[in-house]
Amino acid sequence: MSLLAENSSAELGSRLRDADATNAELMADIVNQTSRRFPSAEGGKAARVERLIEAGAWIDAALALIDLKLPQWQLRRLVYDEGQWHCALSRMRELPDWLDGAIETRHANLALAILSAFVEAQRIGAPSSRTSVPTVQRIAGSLYEPLCLDNFG
Repeated sequence: MSLLAENSSAELGSRLRDADATNAELMADIVNQTSRRFPSAEGGKAARVERLIEAGAWIDAALALIDLKLPQWQLRRLVYDEGQWHCALSRMRELPDWLDGAIETRHANLALAILSAFVEAQRIGAPSSRTSVPTVQRIAGSLYEPLCLDNFG
């Protein structure tokens, strides 16, 4: 993922955290920043998301957006606790919690909690800019200390 895309994803995540409610402008920004070819390429599912946004069905639109753009991710948990909606998206929800690498977000607004998880899953799932040859990290750890094990005596 490019540095520009990471910055826009972080900016979008902070906008979602700071928002009080979902609106059409915020949904349009999410769709535009997370989808390169949204309206024309996906056909019926994209039209459904657009209809849900036009109708103001924010929760259904958020779930349909996950289904459209991240079909490998599924809603694992949706819980309301102490004034916050906790949303967890997972690639393998059949695994126990401690084995699953689920994305967990929370917000006072249900649609924004789901959309925050969507944006985070998009950020994690986006391919990073890598070369075809793997690289090795050249920085030694803090506990690394070179030793000479030759016997010169």
